Amino acid sequence: MLGNAGLTPGVVKELDRALVDHELVKVSARVGERAARDAALDDLAAQTASQIVQRIGNVGVFYRRSEGLAKIILPD
Repeated sequence: MLGNAGLTPGVVKELDRALVDHELVKVSARVGERAARDAALDDLAAQTASQIVQRIGNVGVFYRRSEGLAKIILPD
């Protein structure tokens, strides 16, 4: 969850760990206006080398394929 402190190194580290474990992770961003929220989610995706596959309201869904055996197979 992104809170009033915004995008911190701890948030980036935790999302990176969660993506290793799960490949698909939901993140709630409760930071300011829509533009600030979208910028924070885009920055988070860039810092974790992941993709935002869905945004609904203040929630972004992040995906990063596992380096080993992928748990989620996306169609081409």
